[in-house]
Amino acid sequence: MQTSADAAHEEQPEPGASRELPWPMAARRAHRERLARDRVAQGAGATGAQWTRLIRRSKEKVREGLRSLQPWAWTLKRIGGQFGAGTESYFSLLRFLLLLNVLASVLTACMVLLPTWLEGTPPGPPAPNASSPCGSYNPGSHGLVTFATELFNLLSGEGFLEWSPLFYGFYPPRPRLTITYLCAAFAIGLLYLLLILHRSVSGLKQTLLAESEALTRYSHRVFSAWNFGLSGEVHVRLRQRLILYELQVELEEARVRRKAAVRTLGQQARLWSVRLLVNLVVLALLGAAFYGVYWATKTTVELQNKPLIQRTPVLKLVVDYLPSIFISVVNFVLPPVFKLIAPLEGYTRSRQIVFILLRTVSLRLVSLLVLLVSLWSKITCGGDAEDNKCKTCGYNYQELPCWETRLGQEMYKLLLFDLLTGLAVILLIQFPRKLLCGLCPGALGRFARTQEFQVPDEVLGLIYAQTVVWVGSFFCPLLPLLNTVKFLLLFYLKKITLFSTCSPASRTFRASTVNFFFPLVLLLGLAISAVPVLYSIFLIPPSKLCGPFRGQSSIWVAIPESICKLPQMAQNFLFFLGTQAFAVPLLLISSILMAYTVALANSYGRLISELKRQIQTEAQNKVFLAQRAVALSSADRTL
Repeated sequence: MQTSADAAHEEQPEPGASRELPWPMAARRAHRERLARDRVAQGAGATGAQWTRLIRRSKEKVREGLRSLQPWAWTLKRIGGQFGAGTESYFSLLRFLLLLNVLASVLTACMVLLPTWLEGTPPGPPAPNASSPCGSYNPGSHGLVTFATELFNLLSGEGFLEWSPLFYGFYPPRPRLTITYLCAAFAIGLLYLLLILHRSVSGLKQTLLAESEALTRYSHRVFSAWNFGLSGEVHVRLRQRLILYELQVELEEARVRRKAAVRTLGQQARLWSVRLLVNLVVLALLGAAFYGVYWATKTTVELQNKPLIQRTPVLKLVVDYLPSIFISVVNFVLPPVFKLIAPLEGYTRSRQIVFILLRTVSLRLVSLLVLLVSLWSKITCGGDAEDNKCKTCGYNYQELPCWETRLGQEMYKLLLFDLLTGLAVILLIQFPRKLLCGLCPGALGRFARTQEFQVPDEVLGLIYAQTVVWVGSFFCPLLPLLNTVKFLLLFYLKKITLFSTCSPASRTFRASTVNFFFPLVLLLGLAISAVPVLYSIFLIPPSKLCGPFRGQSSIWVAIPESICKLPQMAQNFLFFLGTQAFAVPLLLISSILMAYTVALANSYGRLISELKRQIQTEAQNKVFLAQRAVALSSADRTL
């Protein structure tokens, strides 16, 4: 009987009614049971596949919904279709930075502003005659104040703004507020880091693929670069122009590489001499700019205490804005010089753009860093704790009784001056230039031709402005909110300027520059901004007359004191996280994971190289076969 069932099982009949099969009873019973099990398995598999499809479709719908919620999506598509992907990348980055500032503003409101008022109305400023071993601090204006003085106070962050929620010194020394204030700074910084990393990594695969297109450098643009969804003659011409430019860039770089390959030893020595001279000139210009920023900051601190400056509001405003003015002038003058000398180095166009961007980034961010170093040198008396000005309180209380508010005011002035400078350029240069170009058809009109939207300079300006906000947000908590308003205004002004006064760029840059270099510079700005903030939190004593951390040895002391108030188990766990028993295993595990990742990446790289060689071999074989086919067909026609 079992043999008959096995034989029936080996026949594998079509599914059907068991009673119709010419089998023994046991074989038909086994067949029915097997069919029942198959139906159950198929039903479970179908249900699983159905749930998988449902989850995938739900994810796609959620992504589409999130894309539809993104502001200015249609505007960015229009900009990309008319002015290219490079210009679209600027507005996309502006939208991303606007999102960062909105999230930071929400966290600041929830973790700083609400705790400040939930525990009661904050106290007013110190009395004018109040004094302590660390001097006196008298913020705000007293008595009758003229409109001009109020306007100058609005521009400089002094007067009625100095003792307001805008700056650090306003917040009272309450236990809960100190914790939420410090935790808000770390939470916002971590949020910045995660979102920027997500934006950087999201396009990394496409960037690597675009950079490693040695096999498809020309064929991709010839066969796959056209967008058949374009509508309108203007967009079609723009796309044709962009494809033509990309091919021109590739041919130009190939020509430069061929020229470099046949260069003689004397020509190479001459070229390297020119490059060395150009870099020395660049270093000299950067050094002069950095020293100028240091001099302007030092002079500002010295002149602010002069009686003549104190009595004259206009002079006081000019002195207050002296570092901002100098930084803006340097950032306006030196980048065109870098563009002018870049072709002398003999690099390809893409390499020239990278060097220009690196030098401009160094100028902008290091200028800000020099400003901060000069201010910190003034706060800490040049690092000399035994100096008479710093010996009593640990900081220069005579000139800077509330040094945190002073730093916030400097960042506030940089932000405001950057906005005013941008408005002045748009209203006083770009729009009049467009009018002059339209009204003067002759040589003057050609001289004032329609300007192009300079994406690298504009993007680096955004990164500089955001770095200023990152540095100053701890000392000026409402600075992200002000930057949100600034970026909103800037978006619409740049949009109007783009469509009314600018033409598509004749020479754009590669998309890989957008996907890789700009997020990298954004991370660099975040790292630079973290250094002075962390230095202030851990090493500089807080002001004794203002702020939520007054009376403490350092700002960070509030965290250990709060941990000591927790239950013993929580204390042991948190202190364990800071011991070597936790750090060493974590470091070992991280090292192992990194080594595994590197080894895996190397194996994938070798596999990709092997596949590329196979593709090249296949291409050569196809060419050889095609040549043989042509030769044989020619021989047949001859016969």
